[in-house]
Amino acid sequence: MEIKSLSALLSANSYPGRGIVLGKSKDGKNAVIAYFIMGRSVNSRNRIFEENERGGIRTKAFDESKMEDPHLIIYNPVLKLDGKTIVTNGDQTDTIYDYMKDGHCYRHALLTREYEDDAPNYTPRISGVVKPNGDYNLSILKSNMGMPECVRYFYEYPAHAGIGHFLHTYKCDGNPIPSFEGEPTPVEISGDIDEFTDMLWTNLNEDNKVSLFTRFINLETKEEQTRIINKNK
Repeated sequence: MEIKSLSALLSANSYPGRGIVLGKSKDGKNAVIAYFIMGRSVNSRNRIFEENERGGIRTKAFDESKMEDPHLIIYNPVLKLDGKTIVTNGDQTDTIYDYMKDGHCYRHALLTREYEDDAPNYTPRISGVVKPNGDYNLSILKSNMGMPECVRYFYEYPAHAGIGHFLHTYKCDGNPIPSFEGEPTPVEISGDIDEFTDMLWTNLNEDNKVSLFTRFINLETKEEQTRIINKNK
């Protein structure tokens, strides 16, 4: 597969929805993680990221008085466990965490879950796990061609310097919103964490972007650098 430009993919798509990027920095020293959320409704846009107590982040209402329905939009996108980092677009983060804590793998956890209950969109559940050595897994649980039945896809990748994979919930904007199609997209990873973060935030659609999380994990020292950008301030 052709390795794509992440900036070009984002700038050409007004609504990829929620997205995960996992990979390795160009210098080969860091595991790279990114997660972003977008929104079309007032309720979806009324969110921020903040750090949680388990090495990751949670979503939170920016203005509690405007929160209409926390269902599907308030969750822990990122959690850490035993040197692994879990990244997802919903409360399946906790399902994966709990299963892994009991000695099972992320696949076992996701076999108990399916796409989100938001017909007619049937928003896919996308998930990733970054291993201590930088290798990573990705998964998408989605409807079967728009029908209310779940199909599950799992991908395992060895980390390579300067390369990542991009998985997002929606193919593009629409009504209903069409689900992502195909395998996670191979993308170029370049720059330090600030350059990488700026590239992502700049190329996400200005009207629809809500929040962005990025993290570089030094594969030798395990030192972490984290950035959080919230449109709501």
